[in-house]
Amino acid sequence: MGRLLALSLLGIALALLGERLLALRNRLKASREVESVDLPNCHLIKGIEAGAEDIDILPNGLAFFSVGLKCPGLHSFAPDKPGGILMMDLNEENPRALELRVSRGFNLASFNPHGISTFIDSDDTVYLFVVNHPEFKNTVEIFKFEEEENSLLHLKTIKHELLPSVNDIIAVGPEHFYATNDHYFSDPFLKYLETYLNLHWTNVVYYSPNEVKVVAEGFDSANGINISPDKKYIYVADILAHEIHVLEKHPNMNLTQLKVLKLDTLVDNLSIDPSSGDVLVGCHPNGQKLFVYDPKNPPSSEVLRIQNILSEKPTVTTVYANNGSVLQGSSVASVYDKKLLIGTLYHRALYCEL
Repeated sequence: MGRLLALSLLGIALALLGERLLALRNRLKASREVESVDLPNCHLIKGIEAGAEDIDILPNGLAFFSVGLKCPGLHSFAPDKPGGILMMDLNEENPRALELRVSRGFNLASFNPHGISTFIDSDDTVYLFVVNHPEFKNTVEIFKFEEEENSLLHLKTIKHELLPSVNDIIAVGPEHFYATNDHYFSDPFLKYLETYLNLHWTNVVYYSPNEVKVVAEGFDSANGINISPDKKYIYVADILAHEIHVLEKHPNMNLTQLKVLKLDTLVDNLSIDPSSGDVLVGCHPNGQKLFVYDPKNPPSSEVLRIQNILSEKPTVTTVYANNGSVLQGSSVASVYDKKLLIGTLYHRALYCEL
């Protein structure tokens, strides 16, 4: 009787594990391939060899790149090189990416930047917020951008128990932001277990010097985040659920869900086209290729444009798609004055003139 019970429990456990594995493959879109959608006037950006996970562009055309991200279990083309912040002036005829100097006292050796966001104060001071993973921990760094010196002055490091696994950030004040946690846990093993079991425990946190609180939760893996041009709505990408959530922002900074847009790809970072309000999405068509790197069958890239996201039927178009022969693992796409920048998790970056 005992053996029969043990065998029954083993069978149930194996069936559950098999079901979870199949569900994970579906969430990763492990069988999906993309057909190429090319843009005519593109070239790879010199100096970006190991990823530009996030890009943010100021209204004056200065673009910031978060480069060199390293995560446990994720491929890296420069595993021993610290990350950094690069800048490109898109007003130049042949813009180049230049690394910004960082003020003394900041630990550059462990700099591991992830999501970034800029905020322009009423006195025109530009702040750069950077999600940082020094030694795979989680902090948010606030810098002041000093344009004349092409440098960043480090102002503050933020750590908080409600920020255990920060992915992306959108600044809404000089020390105020919304941030996504892509996992509930910070421990690497528990992160893998959480993802495997599909617990939907990830969230969005609002941070200010006076208040820190969870303002949205229940995501599979909350990833990219941005804000509408009128500052009334927050957009959140749920990468493994293939969804973009539209949330209404209230005066107390709480969020309520307005709608969910379902897509057929893994949605990463979100950017806003300042000329139209369209949402540009850096996507991973096949997540398994992204996380299990094979140079003979590399991860593909995909960029979507979403028009009228607040309407009942938003228009979704593919701006760019590549099977990995040019660009591997697109994570972000940002546009300024008919110039498109596409960054990747750990590969190169692309500059296109539209």
